[in-house]
Amino acid sequence: MRWPEEDDRLPHLRASGLPRLLLVDPQTAPPQAADCLEDWIRLPADDRDVRARLATLAARADNEQPAPEIDGDGLLRYRGNWVSLSPVEGALAAALVDRFGAVVGRDALARRAWPGGAPTRNALDVHVLRLRRRIATLGLEVRTVRSRGYLMQGVLQSAVAH
Repeated sequence: MRWPEEDDRLPHLRASGLPRLLLVDPQTAPPQAADCLEDWIRLPADDRDVRARLATLAARADNEQPAPEIDGDGLLRYRGNWVSLSPVEGALAAALVDRFGAVVGRDALARRAWPGGAPTRNALDVHVLRLRRRIATLGLEVRTVRSRGYLMQGVLQSAVAH
C-alpha cells in the first residue's frame, strides 16, 4: 500500500495479521514498523527489490502461525476475525487448537466431542467437514493425515498486501 496516502487501510491490515509492504513516497519519512510482518521501501524502487521484499514478508508470514483461540461463548478467533461454532464443532476445534499444527487422532477427537460415547465414523467425518467449511473464512484449515487423524493449521499466506 502507498504510504502515507492509504494509511487509513493500515489498522485493518495489521489487525488481520496479513503481511504489509508500504510503498513510501520519496519526500515522506517512513513509518515505524508494527511487527515482523510489516516492511517498507522508498519509491521509486526497482521491481527486483520490491519482489525481494515481498518474498521475505511472505516467508515471515508462513513462519508466524499464531494459534487460534476459542472463548467461552463458542467463538473461534483467529487473526482479528471470528466465527461461531456449534457445541460439537467447538469441542472438535478445541481439541485441534490445543495441538495447533500437530496431528490429533480420530479417537481423541471423538472422545472430546462425544464424551458419553463414540459416534459413527461417518458422524465424525461430517462434523469435521462442517468445521472445515466454517473456519475456511478465517484462513484456517483442517487437514486429514492418513491413518493418523486431523491437523489444524493456518493457510499459507502467499498473498501479501501492498
